[in-house]
Amino acid sequence: MSTPVDDPLARERSHLSSSRSALRAMREDVEALDISDVTANWVNAEVLARQIEERIKALADLSDTPLFFGRLDYLHAPGAEAAEGAEGERFYIGRRHVHDHDGDPMVIDWRAPVSQPFYRASKKDPMDIALRRRFGYTRGDITAYEDEHLSDPAEAARTSKLLQQEIERPRVGPMRDIVATIQPEQDEIVRSGLSGTVCVQGGPGTGKTAVGLHRVAYLLYAHRERLARTGTLVIGPNRSFLHYIEQVLPALGELTVQQATVDDLVGRVEIKGTDDARAAVVKGDARLAQVLRRALYAHVTMPTEPVVVVRGSRRWRVPAYELEDIVRELLDRDIRYGAAREALPQRIAHAVLVQMERSGEAPDDRVQDAVARNSAVKAAVKTVWPAVEPTKLVLRLLSDAEFLAAHAEGILDEDERKAILWEKPARSVKSAKWSTADAVLIDEATDLIQRTHSLGHVVLDEAQDLSPMQYRAVGRRCTTGSATVLGDLAQGTTPWATRSWQEALTHLGKQDALVEELTAGFRVPTDVITYASRLLPHIAPGLTPVASIRENPGHFEVRQVSGTKDVVEACRELLRHEGSTGLIAADARVPELAKALTEAGLPHLGPGEETTTDTRLTLVPASLAKGLEYDYVVLDEPRAVVDGEPDERTGLRRLYVALTRAVSGLTVTHTVPLPPQLT
Repeated sequence: MSTPVDDPLARERSHLSSSRSALRAMREDVEALDISDVTANWVNAEVLARQIEERIKALADLSDTPLFFGRLDYLHAPGAEAAEGAEGERFYIGRRHVHDHDGDPMVIDWRAPVSQPFYRASKKDPMDIALRRRFGYTRGDITAYEDEHLSDPAEAARTSKLLQQEIERPRVGPMRDIVATIQPEQDEIVRSGLSGTVCVQGGPGTGKTAVGLHRVAYLLYAHRERLARTGTLVIGPNRSFLHYIEQVLPALGELTVQQATVDDLVGRVEIKGTDDARAAVVKGDARLAQVLRRALYAHVTMPTEPVVVVRGSRRWRVPAYELEDIVRELLDRDIRYGAAREALPQRIAHAVLVQMERSGEAPDDRVQDAVARNSAVKAAVKTVWPAVEPTKLVLRLLSDAEFLAAHAEGILDEDERKAILWEKPARSVKSAKWSTADAVLIDEATDLIQRTHSLGHVVLDEAQDLSPMQYRAVGRRCTTGSATVLGDLAQGTTPWATRSWQEALTHLGKQDALVEELTAGFRVPTDVITYASRLLPHIAPGLTPVASIRENPGHFEVRQVSGTKDVVEACRELLRHEGSTGLIAADARVPELAKALTEAGLPHLGPGEETTTDTRLTLVPASLAKGLEYDYVVLDEPRAVVDGEPDERTGLRRLYVALTRAVSGLTVTHTVPLPPQLT
């Protein structure tokens, strides 16, 4: 069937069809590869087979996801000198690169330099673009297009309707990518270099999480070989959040990025206990790192006896004062405890070899290694620089009041020491009721003994809720790499929540990081964010309120109700709209609301479970709402959300989070008066 020459939409659909065929051919070419005679051994064969399998997955064509979302018509060939009469080129911008069987590009990866003007070109700076075309899609098929003639002075600048529709499109299921809607200020962060750390302060709906994920995708594109060696990691606040975002990177063709929570990173012991707020704050304080260091190095004692090494008929004596010099030199070098302990026998052996050489012998490295393994040297090392297990070190600090007092002197006061001491000391590591804060202390102690492996790049989301010691734990994973830190100071809901990004970055070990602020809201409706911003003077004074750029003000209502039946009815009303609905409530009220929903015949899910066309309602405890988004939200009893926290400030921050989860509409229901900060 021929394509009408004068039908642009038909031509674009034809290009989409051809591009999908080309992508399918690329995948089939990889599937057809025969590697049976390529590799020399089975190990290489396994590695190559795994790489091919990942390549096949990356070449998957997601039927409901547009293969390209935009087009750029250049005035001149990119990179060429602008010459009168020079013919420009046309590029289709999409989620991944696609080429035909001749190798000519049909779709250009959004991360390629030639794609950058799609996000940054404007009437003021057209970046040599004659036309920018955006496409509208319905279930993966092109249904509309919209043109901007950037180089035409007669055409006025205007807001893209398709872009606005894409931003406001109802959401069902997990978080999707924003590659088609990235804004200039977001693109600048996404494309920032690998060597520097970036901290993004962004209010609700500013796209900071998506920006962080797209930054990883961009860095993997620009520095693939380096990051393939060093690795990348995305750290989220909880499993529900990670499940919510886990499909973004695969949709962009990136399958190798690991995801974890901070608890996963430090999970060396089984968590059986919990801390009260006071204990958790003290354990999360960076001063505990000093206490741990003191306690660890207190195990090193200065030698008082010489080491005598017997080899054949000769006896070689290293005096105590010389051993002490060796120990002090290792301490002064400030290397890891375990590395110094491993170096000590070699240093003692070297002292013996010096004596051997002075007596006329000619020992080599094998002799030095043999001396280092000598029983007398081993015994001296065991006495002077004993092995220490990090779990046992922390166990003793939390169980032994005298040991803690000795090493916390001048660092923690008496009340702080009492706060972290266990009331019932554990007899062993296995029987101890470790808390999540204890696990972070063990991770710190482990790093003091042996260096933690560093990755090439780490993305840390919802960072405002981390303690200083948790920041240190994350920082250890990127000491030789960089990081993208994402968060909102107004949404800090832990007793140890971050007070300033500079303080947090110092604990992370990235003091020189660039701090960027996103203030344009793309997801939260104007009326909703305006209402929620009433809390900002009370929870984060001085922070710039988010300004929604959405044209649709969204549905917003505050409704006084008489009981749970009215809350259920509010949910039923919102479910008549397209998209997902979340019922957010104080944790203590969740069981009652779950029962009411079941009795009313409204099926519902828990946080992290994927919504479907049949089940679009999720019941969300307020403590798990952070980072999640729903098209419509019913917020039950704001006063109960505030009262469910240890103090009012934390409660108001939790309420701010809950109020800003809606991307199309919010209904606030209450039987008791609202918090005065909202009225």
